[in-house]
Amino acid sequence: MSYSSPKLHNAMWPGLVGKGDGEGQEPPISLEKMLDLTAAANVNGQKFEGIDYFLFLPHTNPEASDDEIKKIADLIAGKGFSVGSLVAPVWPGTVGDSAMGDDAQQEKFLSAVKMACRIAKIFNNHGVRKYGVIRIDSAEFGVGKWRENPKANTARIVDTFKKAAQIAADNGERLAAEGEICWAGMHSWKDMLDVLEGVGMPNALGFQADLAHTYLYTLGYNAPEHALLKEGYSDAEFWAAYEKMTDALRPWTIDFHVAQNDGTVHGAGSHDKTGKHCRADDPNGKLDITKASGYWLKDAAARGIKHICWDGCMFPNAVLETPDTWNKILDAMIKVRDAHGW
Repeated sequence: MSYSSPKLHNAMWPGLVGKGDGEGQEPPISLEKMLDLTAAANVNGQKFEGIDYFLFLPHTNPEASDDEIKKIADLIAGKGFSVGSLVAPVWPGTVGDSAMGDDAQQEKFLSAVKMACRIAKIFNNHGVRKYGVIRIDSAEFGVGKWRENPKANTARIVDTFKKAAQIAADNGERLAAEGEICWAGMHSWKDMLDVLEGVGMPNALGFQADLAHTYLYTLGYNAPEHALLKEGYSDAEFWAAYEKMTDALRPWTIDFHVAQNDGTVHGAGSHDKTGKHCRADDPNGKLDITKASGYWLKDAAARGIKHICWDGCMFPNAVLETPDTWNKILDAMIKVRDAHGW
């Protein structure tokens, strides 16, 4: 069946994340180029309807003036897109810092959330943005430091997230914490649940589920004690484990990324064991994308989800700049919407 919701978005940050001028890194891809690649995709007349957006250089200076942000809004709208979810620049090296850190680091984290809320308001008032959340994470790469005192470190993340959630609520926004094995305190499905429940502000802080990252939750990467599967598992055992995980996290899920994972982990820069996104049609892909998406999208409309987004984070530039890549991705997303939309 054909549906009009959720809207189909593409992420702009694959042009930035893992890119740079460091040794072995590929150069960033400009915002306009990413928009053009997205706009060119077409599957039987269906096109991408919007984009999700990382609020950092070189695409955006998070401290840019209102007029500069309005020009970016004009550029995006001029390509025929809406803006959905925004990624707050909470990472060390952007304008933020660790949510697990000291008071000065916490203040930098909260400052990044305030910047994201300011830009969200400009986009909202412009009219280019009518839905979506602001994505955050613990901004603490790797789990080594967290393991030195898990209870105290999780409590610190919870405290930072509570303050951030209140900032978002005061600005009419919701935060979504990205479930990813490289983020301390969020590196397993159980630890992520502990943070969400610890904050206990479901109207202001929810969960962002990504198919590539949450797949690795079931296997216990970076948290073997919370693995739901053992080596050599069957297909039936996988889906039973997947259902257990999604049943726990789905009630918190307010933002959703369609993606594929080839079962490996892939680090770039200071990331530690981060889930590797691969192409929608990768022969090594471990997920039935359409089926897996259904576990997350049950009652999605009731949780305020109005769009879904493809995440091709850390794709090589040659893949990102190949038009066929985006047609196949768009086709996969259409299948998800046809199966689980409204």
